[in-house]
Amino acid sequence: MRIYLAVAAKHSQADVTRAISAARSVIDQVFPVPPETVTEAAWTETEAALLAWSNEGSAPNRPPLLVKSGNHATGISGNLSWDGDVTRIGKAVTLHDEARRMAGCFSALRGEAEGVQAVTSSTRAFPVFYAENADFHVIGTRALHVHLVATGGKTVWDEIALQSMIRQGYFLSDETPYSGVRALPPSSAIRVRGAHRTIWTEPLPQADPTPSSSRARRAAIARLADALVAAVEPLRAAPEPVNLALTGGRDSRLMAALLHAARIPFRATTNGLDTHPDVVIARLITGKLRVDHTVIPPVQTERKDAVVIPHPQERTYEVVRTCEGMTSAYESIVEYLPYSAKPTMSGQSGEILRGGFLYSQGQTTDKAMRRRVNDFFLKNEALFTEDANTHAKELAAPWLARVGENPWEVLDHMYITYRVGRWHAAARAGSLRRGDPVQPFLDNRVVVEALSLDQRWRHSEEVVYELIRRFAPGLEKIELEGSPWRFAADGGKPSGTWSWPWSRTPAPPKAVAKPVKKTNASWNWRTSPGPVLSGLLRDYVLERADALSALVRPDELKAVFAAPSVTQPALAWNLYTVAALLTGMFPGAPPTGLEPVRVEIPGS
Repeated sequence: MRIYLAVAAKHSQADVTRAISAARSVIDQVFPVPPETVTEAAWTETEAALLAWSNEGSAPNRPPLLVKSGNHATGISGNLSWDGDVTRIGKAVTLHDEARRMAGCFSALRGEAEGVQAVTSSTRAFPVFYAENADFHVIGTRALHVHLVATGGKTVWDEIALQSMIRQGYFLSDETPYSGVRALPPSSAIRVRGAHRTIWTEPLPQADPTPSSSRARRAAIARLADALVAAVEPLRAAPEPVNLALTGGRDSRLMAALLHAARIPFRATTNGLDTHPDVVIARLITGKLRVDHTVIPPVQTERKDAVVIPHPQERTYEVVRTCEGMTSAYESIVEYLPYSAKPTMSGQSGEILRGGFLYSQGQTTDKAMRRRVNDFFLKNEALFTEDANTHAKELAAPWLARVGENPWEVLDHMYITYRVGRWHAAARAGSLRRGDPVQPFLDNRVVVEALSLDQRWRHSEEVVYELIRRFAPGLEKIELEGSPWRFAADGGKPSGTWSWPWSRTPAPPKAVAKPVKKTNASWNWRTSPGPVLSGLLRDYVLERADALSALVRPDELKAVFAAPSVTQPALAWNLYTVAALLTGMFPGAPPTGLEPVRVEIPGS
């Protein structure tokens, strides 16, 4: 994991060394790794500085922490697909002009004698945050770091912004929990010269109509396939096989097929009980591809009638510390392990190839999609205060205005902007502590090619189906966890058949396999927390109701926890997370002396 922070003086009396000292003094609070694993690099001038920290050690195949060229230095978070791009971006006069053409998933910051600049890629999965005070502009990759440098070490919450955290568990805006700190939008650049700050944003690509012929459809999918293959090119230099997190769904299956087609060695890992559909299907996939497969079961009691989880306060502290209060403790983030250069992949954010938020859109009428957009911003409206709802309506207004023109595009672009750019960007901090996974779905070129395909076509799932069939013929026939392929459920069929030159040409499938039905084996303690865990969530939140009073109505808050087992566990965890933030859980020392919680498995 890398952390960057750039400062630029607004006037000649501003002492940059003061900001540098502030940044260094709080690094232990903002870097969620053991301090002894952290190394630092710095570039400084009279009116600007770029600081960098990392826990990567001497990991191979990583660009230098700071790429110095002439009178400036550049820091790169994430992955660039080609080694030469590190030199190119290091020498570029303007980061935005160079970065927009690059493949990979990354952000970059630059310090130069006359100021600082930074850039995000098309998903902002590697985020950039910015703030200012009377003396400095501050830009960095950790929101709390930027905030503490700008405020001189004080934590000031942006309370009204947290209404989105309660509704969704992440931010549907460029806001952060910290007053005065904003996230840079996707495909954007920020440049500071003295007191002046300029931000450019390039709109996300507009989709072309669905190709009218089979030949044109094959050509469009081939372009996307080529981009995916190029995205995994760096893995050819990996010293060992890629570890793929494999489930029974579509997206990680596509990653398995991609690695297979690109002839990149890999092995698979699946988390779950032995009879869970994810595990059962993953075994079929790995058997078909003849790759090693490891199953990691959850911690259970000796009788296997319950799972044991950390106390909610411990879980929340770790999530808040790692994700900076921009992800709910409802989410299971990757726990800390020492940084490893071992290559890893998953199917996370594969919904980009299936229409973004459209993937879970049942009805596709204009009215239904407008209601969906409104519900994103105003979910559980009765729970919230008038001020919180007013703020949510202001955030929703620009998107609702676009719904009348193209609701398909709105749900597609909202997914990139918020689900990937805010939720995923925050949650993935856990995994970045222990390595730098290659994520083809978030590659600049892949995203551009995907968004250029008609949303209705991607929503049908034919694009993903055909990619799997192209990369690993036969894999598309293995049953899915959950619902069947959407085009098959709607009575359609795929439009073309082809394969890689070294693969055998498959016969068209006689029928798409039925989805695996869920049983008690697919039970999850997060969605069915039971009375014991529900009681812990209830007591903690209601004891801190005063801290939430600017955001939620007291009577409605009590109603959320009225049942012995909470009926909206995600909402309960979201409330728990925000209550913890506003009552000072972090920054600060972790909770101690708390017993793990036993959650019973139904029917055991």
